[in-house]
Amino acid sequence: MRHPYSQYLIYLILALMFISILTPRRPQKQEPPAVEQEQGLLDPVTEGKAQVIDLTYPLNEGNAYWPGDQYQPFKHETIARLETNSVFSGSYSTPEHLGTHIDAPNHFEPNQPSVDQIPLSQLIGPAVVIDVHSKITSNPDYQVSVDDVLNWEAQNGSIPKGAIVLMHSGWGWRWESYPRYKNADAAGALHFPGFSKEAALFLAEERGVKGIGVDTLSADHGPSKDFAVHHVFNSRGKWILENLDNLEKLPPKGITLIVAPIKIEGGSGGQARVWALVSR
Repeated sequence: MRHPYSQYLIYLILALMFISILTPRRPQKQEPPAVEQEQGLLDPVTEGKAQVIDLTYPLNEGNAYWPGDQYQPFKHETIARLETNSVFSGSYSTPEHLGTHIDAPNHFEPNQPSVDQIPLSQLIGPAVVIDVHSKITSNPDYQVSVDDVLNWEAQNGSIPKGAIVLMHSGWGWRWESYPRYKNADAAGALHFPGFSKEAALFLAEERGVKGIGVDTLSADHGPSKDFAVHHVFNSRGKWILENLDNLEKLPPKGITLIVAPIKIEGGSGGQARVWALVSR
């Protein structure tokens, strides 16, 4: 004889099974798939395979700037202190062309891009260093020549299109003294190295470089009156870097240069943080 509760138990089990079938199941929580590790642009840096070299001088009131009554030195003052304002903050004023900076194409030419209009893609690229420091001792007004460029290429290969060409003159040892750095004579004429007009034309036209950079006060050598190098580059929409630091730490090639100028609307240039990535 079947126990009376057995029939009820069977009905209960069947009912529970029926309910479980009709009840929608919540989807099980799935862990997101692991992000695939793709080759990143900065992997050489994060993995320690590339060295980052800062080519920028710190801004301070001793920084070199172009001489003239219309130009003033860098000024920096504290406007809030932690002790009294619960926050630390400062204010500064500066000419655009002081310290490590960029000359935008509109610096010497009309109807050319201002510093805020330079495409970011034009502010990064392969860089090469032409070392002429051995020629400066006997001639502080030395100008990088087309022969210097061709001699560099004979040893290192052609300068690629879109490159940035840096002049290493060794002038940076004078940086801490503004009078030594601008190197003016008794008549007020400046004396320091730069690029020649011919080399500027060759690099801009024949090699299609994005820009040039120097470790001196100007890309034109000190005695220049017509600033021909500036006109060559600015008239072609190209920019110039001046007062670069640490160029002696760079190899002749195998460099990626990154330029990050302050974005002044309509500005003729401005201070820039410049650094190089170099394979170890």
